[in-house]
Amino acid sequence: MVHSIGLPAESKDGERRVALDPSAVASAVGQGYEVWVQRGAGVRAGFNDEDYQLVGAKIVPDASDAWSADLVVKVKEPQPSEWGFFRKGLVLFCYLHLAAEPKLTRALVDAGVEAYAFETLSYPEGLPLLAPMSEVAGRTAAIVGAHYLAAGSGTLLGGAAGVLPARVVVVGLGVAGTMAARGARGMDAEVVGVDVNLHRLYQAHQEGIVTATLASSENAIGEAVRSADLLIGAALVPGAKAPKLVTKEHIASMRPGSVVVDIAIDQGGCIETARPTSHSDPIYEELGVIHYCVTNIPGQYPRTSSRALSAAVAPRLLDLARDRSSERLRGALNVSGGKIVYDAVAQALGSQF
Repeated sequence: MVHSIGLPAESKDGERRVALDPSAVASAVGQGYEVWVQRGAGVRAGFNDEDYQLVGAKIVPDASDAWSADLVVKVKEPQPSEWGFFRKGLVLFCYLHLAAEPKLTRALVDAGVEAYAFETLSYPEGLPLLAPMSEVAGRTAAIVGAHYLAAGSGTLLGGAAGVLPARVVVVGLGVAGTMAARGARGMDAEVVGVDVNLHRLYQAHQEGIVTATLASSENAIGEAVRSADLLIGAALVPGAKAPKLVTKEHIASMRPGSVVVDIAIDQGGCIETARPTSHSDPIYEELGVIHYCVTNIPGQYPRTSSRALSAAVAPRLLDLARDRSSERLRGALNVSGGKIVYDAVAQALGSQF
């Protein structure tokens, strides 16, 4: 039975989002739940403690106080410094990405946490708690890609009179990839969309989101990547590790100073040379190519991201507090009773568990 909801401050590097804005907290308080907000949890997203107090939240001084609630809601996966707060029966609701986090998974399993993941919830369709952050991440990918391309090869995405525009290749045209392609087209780049879904490619081309499309295969991707100035990886398999669609050899064929942005890095990345980076140290160079692989890209725009995330999460949070067996939580439960209960995570980590 849930009586209290905890909202701790985020501790991941560069993470400035908060899972619930004051209006979402007001909804929970209105339904009779106590909401314990860690002091300063929303400040970096533009929400001060008084904003939360005005809607009935209790401001608590430390992370341990927020984590002592029956149900804890946050944005990013718990960091090692937070694992000590795990306990049997704790209900956790956040982005987990467990297929790429075996140590975190082990900590959740061993502690007996009931862990629900935003990114695998599938009610009523699609991935509605992943979609708003995928949108922000996709839009950001085009922006940061353009920025680092200037620093790398010195290429302007849109080109100039008498000069060809840059070539952007987007692998995976889900929400994130589509927004990345749209952003790059908005800067007048040439954009090639790559996907396994031919209908999705048709739609993207008809709507002018891309200038060209390519059915996904290793040879086709290799051909496209070779001439790319900016490569954006956005391939996703819900809950599972991202497929490695772009190989090291593909990256080696790119021109020096080209740029890679792997939006799928939360799930392990879909580019072989990608490894997780942070907002404080966002890039590295490998094979002459600049790589941007920040695992919490939307944290760069905390106010916009927090409002979008909160609006999506708040109704499902109340469902979770009222009835953990609700159909409206379909697909969200990843760890329960000391076991992995989400198939894609179990398959990704099976040999380690």
